[in-house]
Formats: sequence, structure tokens, C-alpha cells
Amino acid sequence: MIVTPEMKTWYGMTATLGTLGRFSKMPGTLGSIAACMVWIAFGGIPLWAIAAVAVIGTAAADKYEKAAEREDPPEVVIDEVVGCWISCIGFDPSYAIVALFAFRIIDITKPFPIKLTEKLPGGIGIMADDIVGGIMVNIIIRGIRWVFFEGGINVIYGMIGR
Repeated sequence: MIVTPEMKTWYGMTATLGTLGRFSKMPGTLGSIAACMVWIAFGGIPLWAIAAVAVIGTAAADKYEKAAEREDPPEVVIDEVVGCWISCIGFDPSYAIVALFAFRIIDITKPFPIKLTEKLPGGIGIMADDIVGGIMVNIIIRGIRWVFFEGGINVIYGMIGR
């Protein structure tokens, strides 16, 4: 693994999770797995901490992208951390693996409106698509849980049967 000069800075270490983004041909997946492991180990991450990592990560990703002179460098994985954590908000740690897999599918396929947010400039664009993806996954998991485990199917059948 080659460590570039920009990776040795505070923003490089933050954006790449201490160079973790360079350890695999699938850096986004590796960053998401690391985020999932932290979520499980701590039993969740407080919303204020997720917001703080998002703000610091956006600034770090922006500076790193400019220093690396490449648009959305793949080794920047702080965005996957935030997106994976957002996918898990409000769920107990037993949902973390489901959220991880769903988040990776959404992050790789980039359905609407994620594709639009990724076109935003600099660190905002790097972070925004994963934040929106995390929100989408969280909503999808909540919907599936409501329909299949919290009586939502009965509500739906009741509405159809009227």
C-alpha cells in the first residue's frame, strides 16, 4: 500500500479512516463494515456524534479531494461510515448487519435521488449521496419492519377489504 503525502494529514487520515480506504479493492464496503462493527460494539452511536462525524468528514473529504486532485477518490470512506450509521439510527444493534447489506446495495446502485446528490461539489457531494442513501435504507427497514413485524399487513388488508 502506498501512502501518499495527503494521506498523512489530519484530513487524509480522517477521510480514509486512517488509510483503511487503501486496504481493499472495495474500500466502500470495508469502510461500511468498519462502521457496522463500531455500531455493534458501542450499541449504537448518538445522533450528535453522527452529525459531528458528518461535518468533520465533509470538510476532510473536501480538502482530501482537492489535495489528491481527483474527484471523489475511492479511498475516501468516511462518507460510508456516516451513511451506514444513519441506516442504523433508531434500531437496536441486531439490525446493523441488515442495514449494512441494504446500505451497500443502495450505495452501489445509487437510485434516484442519490445520483443527483453525488453531483454536488467537493466534500458535500462525497458525503451527501451516502447520507441520502442511509436515510433511504433507514426508511426501507422501518417500512419492512412495520409491514411484517408490527401489524402493518393487517392495516393494509383492512384498507383493501373496505
